[in-house]
Amino acid sequence: MKTQTTSETGTMDLNLPPNTMAQSLIQTLVDNYRNNQLKSIKDKMGIDDAHSIHFDLKTLKKFIADIENLTAASNPGASLEDLGVRFYYAAYPNLENWNMMNDLAVGREYAEKHTLVMIPTLKKQDENGEMLNYDFNPMNNDGQIMAMASAKSSGIQSDVICQNHGALIPPDTVKTESF
Repeated sequence: MKTQTTSETGTMDLNLPPNTMAQSLIQTLVDNYRNNQLKSIKDKMGIDDAHSIHFDLKTLKKFIADIENLTAASNPGASLEDLGVRFYYAAYPNLENWNMMNDLAVGREYAEKHTLVMIPTLKKQDENGEMLNYDFNPMNNDGQIMAMASAKSSGIQSDVICQNHGALIPPDTVKTESF
């Protein structure tokens, strides 16, 4: 199934204005991170950590299409309004433990730098009737949606659809950044 753009599917009101923020506010937020969290990482851990990450649009659209297609196959009752993406802050292992990265095309220059891991979410009612966005794995094709929080406590291990590696700065060049 080919994923369509939002304008093709009509799933969003394209007459609404785009989300925006003042450039000065963005700069303040970026400066807050660099002057606090990033400085603390440098001072306490001695790591010149990344301060931004880039994912090309094709990668993001593919990830979203995978979520939609796998969810349609494993849970056809889920709607677009039920789906989302959670961004986890994460860090690559140090060089001594880099062998765990052998199956991934991530260079050693990323060792110890922070990254993002994107995980699909599915809106589901909890035991109190509240609708919550649970991490879930749409690759579970047995017709049952397994909330990953439940899987974590039960010790179940499996591959999970996710998106991780983008271009971190550093080690990539800062000359392309505006903030």
